[in-house]
Amino acid sequence: MKKLLAFVLAMLMLVPVMLTGCGEELEKGAEIQMFLSTVPTTLDPSASYTTTDQIRIMGLIYEGLFTYDEKGKPEKALCTDYKTYTNRDGEFVAEFTIGDTKWSDGRSVSANDFVYAWKRILEPEFQSKAASLLFDIKNARACKNGDISIDDFGAVAAETKVLQVTFEKKIDINEFLNILASPALVPLREDKVNRLTDWASYYATMVTNGPFYVKIFTPGESQMVLERSIYYYRDMDKENERLDKYVRPFRLNITMGSSDDAMAAYKEGSLVFNSQIALGSRKEADVEKLNTLSTATYVFNNQRAPFDNADVRRGLSMAIDREELAGIIGYAKPAQGIIPEGIVDKSDKDSFRANGGALIEAKANMSEAKKLTAAATDKEISITIRENEIDRAVADYVKGQWEQLGFTVEIIELSFEHYTNIEYDQYADLLYRAYSTRDFDVIAIDSQMLAITAFNELSGYARPFSGGAMDLASGNFDSVTNLSGYASDDYDKLIEEAYAADKEKRSELLHKAEEMLIADMPVAPLFVYENAYMTSNDLKKLSSDYFGSVLFTKATLKDYERFKPVEE
Repeated sequence: MKKLLAFVLAMLMLVPVMLTGCGEELEKGAEIQMFLSTVPTTLDPSASYTTTDQIRIMGLIYEGLFTYDEKGKPEKALCTDYKTYTNRDGEFVAEFTIGDTKWSDGRSVSANDFVYAWKRILEPEFQSKAASLLFDIKNARACKNGDISIDDFGAVAAETKVLQVTFEKKIDINEFLNILASPALVPLREDKVNRLTDWASYYATMVTNGPFYVKIFTPGESQMVLERSIYYYRDMDKENERLDKYVRPFRLNITMGSSDDAMAAYKEGSLVFNSQIALGSRKEADVEKLNTLSTATYVFNNQRAPFDNADVRRGLSMAIDREELAGIIGYAKPAQGIIPEGIVDKSDKDSFRANGGALIEAKANMSEAKKLTAAATDKEISITIRENEIDRAVADYVKGQWEQLGFTVEIIELSFEHYTNIEYDQYADLLYRAYSTRDFDVIAIDSQMLAITAFNELSGYARPFSGGAMDLASGNFDSVTNLSGYASDDYDKLIEEAYAADKEKRSELLHKAEEMLIADMPVAPLFVYENAYMTSNDLKKLSSDYFGSVLFTKATLKDYERFKPVEE
């Protein structure tokens, strides 16, 4: 009996130690309460470049072979090593070794995931302005044009973790590394993407390979949760490997909704990061700012009257005072051209925008705008926007300016459409659908640069480089116009010359191309976003990427237990 009593007492003494040990094991790290963006409708990389808010999330959940550092230099991400050589057929080849990491469901990231993602971009029926990023790869253009099978594309999995890329000709590999840092060229899982059209619109039907995975995400809801991926470069066979070895925060609790509510929550201390400052608070708010490569752009439907007239398009653009508009938005700079600051030109130390100068007047010229728009055959027009505070403020201002020219302007707000497929909730992005089918008069798009060179963005207005989706069923294999409907034989020829030229000559031709676009004005660049945010002194070790997004991979939060939500 005494032995039994002694054993029971000994076990009772161990209980606090065991509970402490369990507490330490279950304590996974900081939960950061934040307001990061407006409600996204899709996290598909191919569609997310139409809104700057979605770009802020993409870098947290996806990772490609390379990434840009804060200065715009490519640095290794998934790629651990690479080599180049000439094969027996005299072709220039590069091989990229992929690090040992996994998708958010535990499956290894493989070379085939890159091959699939890139082939998807190059499928003739698929819409993606990223297509021309891949045109140096063997047969890429022919695949996009529907001239040969997609299986002839020159990127293959030489081994499970080795991506082999064969090029059309010998290229500067350093320039190709710049391309590989594009957020449009991240890997994708074929079994997930092919299953559902809107696979990235709901957390239960998507997987990601970045430092965080999407734990909770439903369009229209006010909460989104990104949680540390336990598979991100972590060896699950090592029992003692720290969970936070590569990613410090356990969870990012993202509130989405009213920016006024977000400001109030930040001031009272329940949010420690806020990057959606209410318009009425922007002048006095003490914020950190990051430059972005995203330009708020009004796209004209060039194939619909009155926007089929270049004079009318120029007049409508001329009526917009970009300085006044940037003042309304608060965190923005007037657009000077199609290409924003931060894009390189002849060399990495050369600025395309500085060399090209300001091609768009910041101030409005209403008298000239009235002369140019007098030829308009139809003065009842609409502006299609996303349903959010910033897009609405811009549309209200532009509506007022255009109505001074004699137009009647309707503002159409689009969000998403809910439906079910294979018993899964799915959400169609209605603005992206309208944009990709050219179902608009004028549509508000955030034109996101996909690389730090100007060619991809400018070449997208040329039919052979637009990345447009072909209707193969019709038997018409002609090149597809830019989504604006812009078509110019002279512009197509100019871009073809630029594509074949050396770096010096290409720069000269691309500047001419931008000047031609500003003269024809198929789209009206309005302002370049600044990413402004407020952060608590308790939140440290934030970083950012060259696209102007804040990264939280190494973030630390002092005394984070007090910020955890109360369990009901």
